[in-house]
Amino acid sequence: MDKSLENRIRERAYEMWAAQGCVHGQAEHHWLAAEREMLATSTIALARKSASKKKRPSPARSKIARTLARAG
Repeated sequence: MDKSLENRIRERAYEMWAAQGCVHGQAEHHWLAAEREMLATSTIALARKSASKKKRPSPARSKIARTLARAG
């Protein structure tokens, strides 16, 4: 696992533990919840990054395509 990701998960798990009153015995629960949260955030960020990299047709090309579609 990437060390920076592992550190972010560890920090988030600690935040969850502290927010729930520092009750011991829930370390695995907090770790897994933090891991899910970090991975979901990473997945969303990657999807947005991928979507923004897709080449969009130029407006002129779109006009031509619409004109041809109407003619056909």
